[in-house]
Amino acid sequence: MQPGEVAGLIAAGAFLMLVLVLAVPILRLRRTVDAATRAIEEVTARTGPLLGSVNNTVDNVNVALSQVQVSLDGVNVQLARVDTITAHVQSMTANVANLTSVVAAATANPLVKVAAFGYGMRKASANRRHADEEREVRATIKQHRRFGRNKV
Repeated sequence: MQPGEVAGLIAAGAFLMLVLVLAVPILRLRRTVDAATRAIEEVTARTGPLLGSVNNTVDNVNVALSQVQVSLDGVNVQLARVDTITAHVQSMTANVANLTSVVAAATANPLVKVAAFGYGMRKASANRRHADEEREVRATIKQHRRFGRNKV
């Protein structure tokens, strides 16, 4: 054997040793890759139904949101009506307040005069009754005095 052949055999042996040394980690790496592949397949199998549920939930939420939007539109229409009604009531309240002021101003002076006249009439009537009663009492006393003098 020639020195080139011996060198070739040594190189082939070294390459064989390198392949054997590298084969063990590669085989272990294959097991790791297989385990990772199985884990990914499991996640994929579980994710499909989960994504279907999420899609259903999103669809239901979209339907609910559209219903809420319709309800809010209805509420906004009603609020606009209430605002209009409130403005009209405010205008009516101002008109009633003005009318009350006018009526109060128009009736205040005559009412005071009527009240004063009524008070004066009651007072005069009471004074007249009192004067009539006093006159009767004095007349009775005079008669008793006359009658008492005539007897003596």
